[in-house]
Amino acid sequence: MFFLGLDLAWGDNRPTGIAVLAADGGLKFVGAALHDVEIIDAVSPYVEGECLVAIDAPLIVANATGQRPAERALNVRFSSFDAGAHSANTGIPVFSSGPRGARIANALGLNMHPSSTATRRAIEVYPHPATVALFRLGRTLKYKHKPKRSFALLQSELLRLIRLIEDLADADVSMRVAENPDWVRLRRMVEIATTKAELRRAEDPVDAVLCAYVARYTAERPHDITIYGDFETGYIITPTLPPGLRPSPRQFIDEPIDGARVADPHLEGVRRAAASLEVAQEALQEAVAQFRLRGGSWAVIGDVLGLPEDEAKRRFG
Repeated sequence: MFFLGLDLAWGDNRPTGIAVLAADGGLKFVGAALHDVEIIDAVSPYVEGECLVAIDAPLIVANATGQRPAERALNVRFSSFDAGAHSANTGIPVFSSGPRGARIANALGLNMHPSSTATRRAIEVYPHPATVALFRLGRTLKYKHKPKRSFALLQSELLRLIRLIEDLADADVSMRVAENPDWVRLRRMVEIATTKAELRRAEDPVDAVLCAYVARYTAERPHDITIYGDFETGYIITPTLPPGLRPSPRQFIDEPIDGARVADPHLEGVRRAAASLEVAQEALQEAVAQFRLRGGSWAVIGDVLGLPEDEAKRRFG
């Protein structure tokens, strides 16, 4: 049996992380793909027999607006840990003709019912609450790219997640990743990264490994998982929140500052301007991604930015 994880992008303009665990928890593969056909080709050898595929993306979306019942229920438990779920509804263009996750699961012939006894299944999962429950975190790790989060913070938090994942080798439900060559390269990529873009390339495969572990945990500990929602309206499966676990106080994270670096006020001005530029670039990247999710063309984006279509796609695709 294989346990697979897909950190599935909602649209096909961003990479999808892919991970595969053997029945004993050993990591067989971790990587990324872009388009549906590439994802299906990558996982097909592992889903011919018994398998459980954990997908971090909506599989069932029936509501026209707002949140699914699953998201509301999960958020009651996890939003105070900064692990609330994003809203999914058919008013969002990427879901108007059916979720991408369901298309891939159907193409692979996987049963998507959360309580199915079929030997080849797919389930919807969400890594953020899983990390809170599995690692007993007071709040989620801040390795996701958001404005005002520095490179140093993102790198340290992603490395912390990597170490926590490696420590699962000694867990009751184990996962062994440290000796896999793909994982070694992934870890090294994060360690030597110098830009947020390099961290982004590692982030999706790392999340996929966590999804694959949730698949194995679900199979091994069916009484220690919670199903939020149902098959009719959509569901999310995650390890059950441990009794007594409480959110940690919200704190500002003080990052080390090089005194010599800030001694020159002109150099400090450069630093502040660079930080502002980085925030603006991230906002532009996100705006382009949202425009593309809604069917916008690269030609229009190029016109707005004063770039040729091919150059716009190269920079922001």
